[in-house]
Amino acid sequence: MTEIQMPRLSDTMEEGVIAAWRKQVGDTISRGDVVADIETDKAIMELESYDDGVLEKVLIGEGETVPIGTPIGLMGDGSGAAAEAGAQTSAQPTAPAEQPAASTEQPAAEQESARESAPAVEQQEDGGRRPKSSPLARAVAKEQGVDLSTVTGTGPGGRIIRADIEAAASVAPAEPAEQATAAPETPAPAVSEAVGTSNEDVEEIPLNNIRKVTAKRLTESKQQAPHIYLTSAIDVTDLVAFRADLNERLQAAGGPKVSVNDLVVKAVATALRANPSVNVSFDGDKLLQHKRIHLGVAVATDSGLMVPVVADADRKSVSEIAADGRDKAERARERKLKPDEMTGSTFSVSNLGMFGIEEFTAVINPPEAGILAVGATRDEVQVRDGEFVARKMLRVTLSADHRAVDGAVGAQFLQQLTSLLEDPLRIIA
Repeated sequence: MTEIQMPRLSDTMEEGVIAAWRKQVGDTISRGDVVADIETDKAIMELESYDDGVLEKVLIGEGETVPIGTPIGLMGDGSGAAAEAGAQTSAQPTAPAEQPAASTEQPAAEQESARESAPAVEQQEDGGRRPKSSPLARAVAKEQGVDLSTVTGTGPGGRIIRADIEAAASVAPAEPAEQATAAPETPAPAVSEAVGTSNEDVEEIPLNNIRKVTAKRLTESKQQAPHIYLTSAIDVTDLVAFRADLNERLQAAGGPKVSVNDLVVKAVATALRANPSVNVSFDGDKLLQHKRIHLGVAVATDSGLMVPVVADADRKSVSEIAADGRDKAERARERKLKPDEMTGSTFSVSNLGMFGIEEFTAVINPPEAGILAVGATRDEVQVRDGEFVARKMLRVTLSADHRAVDGAVGAQFLQQLTSLLEDPLRIIA
């Protein structure tokens, strides 16, 4: 019997979703065959088999979420012995799982299908017996104040599952307040309750893996990294004219069109090369100085925010950055990026100018120490040599980790960036 396990497909992956099974029970599998599509926190990736055999049992269905290392299927020689062995193993009584604390993170998906013959009761530490239930069911029961002894399980072998708890909670009152005080980590009331609306007015939308990881990492960033914000207003009149001329030349040569953001990315990379003190990460009692400049460029997708990385951006031409960025942005929206194309960035750029946003602040993407928020280019009246003139202005805001980047260091970086964008020929020099 060979277990097919949920693999670790990215450095930040803690759990995965079975997006689709490519093989069905009874199918012959050769080494290298794609067995399933796995949705990670960054992309939908193919799970290849490391062995030859026959898929004898599917333990985790499509759409279910499980932690890395969890068996999701069984392979054998086609005789059915693997499936039978798996069923016998799952039927053996096991020590009760540790009671999970209430959390704002989505608990791991239940895996009752691998425990079809589980007993209906389990032994407690004090010698008593309680109804057999999944860790997720116990966590939900704790949150909603449901006494497990009053619930009838509908899972395999009478096991209590999450649906049973939710059904009981919908018809039974919550436990007394004095019992609730024993769980200080119980989540706050739902938003719908806090604003006085009924549940019929609210649609629950479960977070996908991308949004879960984004929420976790950015919350940690705001809690742990003291952000400092520095804003500069840049005259990009010459930059806009330079871009128009450059695109005419590139089009004539069959090259890709260059956007204002492509020029900003190149200018940021050049400024980081001149100001390496911004291209760092804070690491407890030391700073990590990055010798190479890998820029993350934020891309909005239907699944959430993704940040493809332009590696060695300071060594690439503007047209190379344009082609690389456009290709990765398209594949990010299609969930086809590879993990190594979204990791290793040392600084990030986030542009909301295309939505007409003039100025904003961005949250640092750890472990980086800085991110540049880029607004829209707009016509403004400026004073030049004592006269009013119309100029195209662009506002950028640097968010920096004040543990790693001093205000003066950040200001020097923005000063260098402003100088480059106002004299665009220096960007490609």
